[in-house]
Order: sequence, then structure tokens, then C-alpha cells
Amino acid sequence: MQQQQRKSFFTTKASLQPLQHREYRFYVLSRFFYIMALRMVATVVAYQLFQITGSSFSIGLAGLSEFIPVFALALYAGHVIDRSDKRTLLLKGILSYALCAAALVVLTLPQVQDQLPKQTLTRLFYGVIFCTGIIRAFAGPTSNAILAQLIPREILHYAANFSSTTWLVASILGHASAGFFIAWFGINVTFIIILLYVLFAGFSVSRISRKPIAHNNVQAKIWESVREGLRFVFSHKVMLGAISLDLFAVLFGGAVALIPEVAERILRVGPIGFGWLNAAIDIGSATMITLFTLYPMRRKQGQRLLVAVAGFGICIIVFGLSDIYWVSFAALLVAGMMDGISVLTRSTILQLTTPDEMRGRVSSVNSMFINSSNELGQFESGFTARMMGTVPSIIFGGSMTLLVVLITWWRAPGLRKFEY
Repeated sequence: MQQQQRKSFFTTKASLQPLQHREYRFYVLSRFFYIMALRMVATVVAYQLFQITGSSFSIGLAGLSEFIPVFALALYAGHVIDRSDKRTLLLKGILSYALCAAALVVLTLPQVQDQLPKQTLTRLFYGVIFCTGIIRAFAGPTSNAILAQLIPREILHYAANFSSTTWLVASILGHASAGFFIAWFGINVTFIIILLYVLFAGFSVSRISRKPIAHNNVQAKIWESVREGLRFVFSHKVMLGAISLDLFAVLFGGAVALIPEVAERILRVGPIGFGWLNAAIDIGSATMITLFTLYPMRRKQGQRLLVAVAGFGICIIVFGLSDIYWVSFAALLVAGMMDGISVLTRSTILQLTTPDEMRGRVSSVNSMFINSSNELGQFESGFTARMMGTVPSIIFGGSMTLLVVLITWWRAPGLRKFEY
């Protein structure tokens, strides 16, 4: 028993080693405030659009507005990231996002909302979200790619785990606090707070030194460089299987985009209840990732990934069937715990198997398939809700997630047997 406790103590201590590095601490601080701002923007914009239009389809269109530039620019962004100083590129991305946050502050000023027609105001929101998609195409993969330049490789897996935990804690606070701030201060003040968060994230990145370019062929043409990154991802069957599984699970399990309508019309809760529902998945994810950061999975990671995604799909179905607030919250909470296992496993696979000179391109491919699938899933949920109704569309999404797991279990035995 004492031997097990000593082993657990040393494992926990080792998992916190990345925090001993100054630049990694600034990275984590920046990531925390930037992700919190991103999540708050998504939550507040969805809430505002629903209030303006009264339709979940407008939320879906906002997701599509962000998906298009993220998906279209992802491969080119990877080429740019690998041949650039990642710290400077990340700083430029964060400061550009601050301009978008400032635009949202202006759009939510009472005098602007009173003077502009609802249709014009809605289109301007879509335009700003489109710009944030352009920025995210570069900033997201850059944030992942720079990680390996901040800490020694032998503790990279611990740094990746802690980074994922930071992402999810920020996501929780972003979702939940957005609901609280809307209730307490109103939408305009909430966007001002978001702007301050983004500026602080930019300041934290500015404290990191410029980084050398790791690309092994800086003079390579764009398509040659992009093709090299795609070839690596598609030849790595385990990585491809994990990315594909997450892609379709997020795409069809994106029913959480319908939370504003579920909260108001089915569960009949106000902004605070809406904020907690929005945060439920991230609370579960952060709980699970924190647990596995301190006590890492030792074996059968691939099999656990598949089981977790199946559990996620079941929870989404329960959420769709529920008209009781605490049942809906619990379903999303457990869904988040399952999602946490998926995020942790996939991000660790990505960090451990990618060469330094290709991190930008591989992170961009991952972003194209995973991060943009959140926005596409948001559009899919909004579209199916309009075609089928809210509850049937949520149940459909969860059922399709289960089908994807069954197909992956059958077609990707390497992922099912994978261990690290």
C-alpha cells in the first residue's frame, strides 16, 4: 500500500514538472485567458443571435460562418506556421482577435442596436465571426505547435496533459461566467470583459521569447509543404483513426449548440441556468482530464477512447430526451467526462508522434478536422433542428455518434489496440 502511495506521489510530482519552466507558465496563462475569451464569445454571440432572431438556425449559421475560413485556410496556415516564428505569429493572432472583440463591443452598444435593423445587425455578427474564423485557422494550430519549443521533450506528454486541462478549465469558466455576466452586467459589458481577457492573453505571449524556425525546408513551395503534412497524417493510421473518430463524434454530437433553445423553451431556465448547462460538458471534461493528468492512463488507451466516445453519444441521447433540468445537466456532465478521455488521448497521440519540423502542418490538419468540426457540428445541429425539430435532432446526433464508434471499432483495429 505504501509503495503504491509513493508511486502515486512521484507520478503526480512529475506531471507538474512543466510548470517549473518560466515560458511554459506564460504560455499556460495566455492559453487560459484566450480560450476563456473564445468560449465566452461563442456563448454570448449564440445567446444574442437567438434573442434577436428567435431561431436556433441563426446559431447554426454563426457556426458555419466560423467553420468556412477555419477549414479553407487550415492547410495553408500549417505551411505558414512551420516556416514562421511561432511566438510572433501567435501574438499577432491574439491581438487580431482583440480587434474582433472590440467590434462586438461596438455592435452591442444600445445606441447601435436601436439604430440598425435586426437583419443588418445579424449579418454584422456573422461578419465578425467569419473574421474570428480566419484568426483561429492560424492561432489555434500555432498554440499547439509552439508547446514543444517551451519545455524538454522528456516531459512533453505531461505538458500536453496540463495544457489540455488548462483549455478545459478555461472553457468551463468561459461558458459559465458568460451566462452569469449576461445576467449581472448585460451583453455589452460582457464583451468588454472579453476584450480585456484577450489583451491580457496577448501580454502573456509577449513575455515569451522569439522561437527558431524548425521547418526542414523553408524554401519549399506551398503545395509541396502541405502535401508533406497530409502524407504524414494519412500514413499514420493510429493518429488518423483518432482524428477521424473525434471528427465525426463532434460533428454529430454538436447538439450542445442547441442549449439556448433547450434552456429557454424546454427547461425554461434563465441566463444563469443556461450558463451552467453550457459549462456542464466542460466541467466533466476538466474533472476527468485533471484526474488523468495527475494519474495518467497506463494501458488500453485506444480501447478506452472508443468506449468514451460511445458513452458521449449515449449521454447526448439522454440530454435530448430529458425535460428535467438536473437530468439534462447530469447528462451533459457525464458527456464531458467521456469527452475528456477523448481529448486527452488524441492530444497526447498528436504531441508524441509528430516531428518538430511538421508540428504546424499536423496541428493544422488536426484543426481542420477537429476544431472546425465544432462549428460544422453547430451548423448541422441548427439545420437538423430546423428540419426535424430540436429534440429529434439531438437524438439523431447521439445515435450517429454511436454508429461512428461501431464503424471505427470494426475498421480501425490498430486504434482499438493502441497503447502509449
